[in-house]
Amino acid sequence: MIRRLTEEDRFKCQNLLAEKPAENLFIIGDIENFGFEQDFQKLWGDFSGDELRAILLKYRNNYIAYASGNFDSIGFAEIIDQDFEFTQLSGLKAITSQILQHLDRQPDKTRSLFYAKCDSKDKLNDNIDTSQVQMADVKDVKKIVELQNCIPEFEGDPNREEGIRKGFESSSARTYFIERDGLFVSSASTTAENTMSAMIVGVCTHPDYQKNGYASSCMKQLCEEVLDEGKLLCLFYDNPKAGKIYKRLGFEDIGYWMMHIYEPSEKMTG
Repeated sequence: MIRRLTEEDRFKCQNLLAEKPAENLFIIGDIENFGFEQDFQKLWGDFSGDELRAILLKYRNNYIAYASGNFDSIGFAEIIDQDFEFTQLSGLKAITSQILQHLDRQPDKTRSLFYAKCDSKDKLNDNIDTSQVQMADVKDVKKIVELQNCIPEFEGDPNREEGIRKGFESSSARTYFIERDGLFVSSASTTAENTMSAMIVGVCTHPDYQKNGYASSCMKQLCEEVLDEGKLLCLFYDNPKAGKIYKRLGFEDIGYWMMHIYEPSEKMTG
């Protein structure tokens, strides 16, 4: 049985999502930050008797689903099909693939990323020196942005500075860096931090300072700090070379994260 979730379901949601905190980082964070009664966020649960076995979350135009096992994929697809605002379905491939086959429309674009996690300090590489790594604060935002703007792989984002600043101010993000000659030459950050997990983003090194192990140092310091707080770490990557670096640091692949992107419905635009 599928029904809308409310504040009264919070405990059951926490129990289900805590099975895999890294995989459920976005759903956990959205519930903690916005709850169940926002205009831009809705949640549905699939129940087997009294047991919650799957969650479907709508955040603005994006749907994310999680299930611990078998679930009513047809019912979730029917909810999405009735939403003319729907433009994206995201989640682990094993779950989104079950919903996708029942949707009326096929995606206009699909992006697949490797999803990896680190859940123990014991897995971190002990041979990496972190003595030069510092933790950034709000006054360092401009230097972080200057570094990221030097990285060809990073898409230009006019809202980057504002986003980093808000992350620091809300304690949902942090950055560790190495500085040389008055410049931030390497950094690694978190985003979407919640009580159970954190996503690593923005791992980079200035083109003039590469191959010195700086990014690995920033990553190790960040991982140690977050893991010490009892949180799991996760990250996306699509570059196999980057994947090798993350695995040397102690990350392991846990699946594929899918983003199925749709053009707005004709009923919405017409």
